[in-house]
Amino acid sequence: MSSARLPFDPIEEARRHWEARWPADAAKEMVAVTSIMRVHQILMARLNELLEPFDLTFPRYEALMLLSFTQSGALPVGKIGERLQVHRSSVTNVVEKLEADGLVERAPHPQDRRATLVAITAAGRDLAERATAVLNADLFGLAALDPADQEQLTRILEALRLDSGDFQI
Repeated sequence: MSSARLPFDPIEEARRHWEARWPADAAKEMVAVTSIMRVHQILMARLNELLEPFDLTFPRYEALMLLSFTQSGALPVGKIGERLQVHRSSVTNVVEKLEADGLVERAPHPQDRRATLVAITAAGRDLAERATAVLNADLFGLAALDPADQEQLTRILEALRLDSGDFQI
């Protein structure tokens, strides 16, 4: 990441201020959420840095991977938004950039005239595969955690996702 390192931990500083104003036990939730949000920023910056040589951002990479995982290599714009959990306008922006780069193609949906299909191209599959090799080599930015900790983190976050209705068991 390009920003300079702080000479202190801003989350612990926030905890100190929180505990000075509210009950000490209330700080644990704030610190947990703030930590998650900060790690999200750090990981997005790292992943985007790794993807920069491919002229990709992580959202564009995610869209390519989603399309590459489908049987036909194509999905309606609305389904892409649902699966990536982003607004339709965000999907449109991502698709426009990918299409301009020749990585996807848009076409009318054959059964639903209101929908547009987005299909990954051979160039898109190739780029996604090469980008994935780089992300895998960097452990998707999680090298600071051993494999067991990565699995534990996934389980912890899964509980929050399940509780919010993100998916059904």
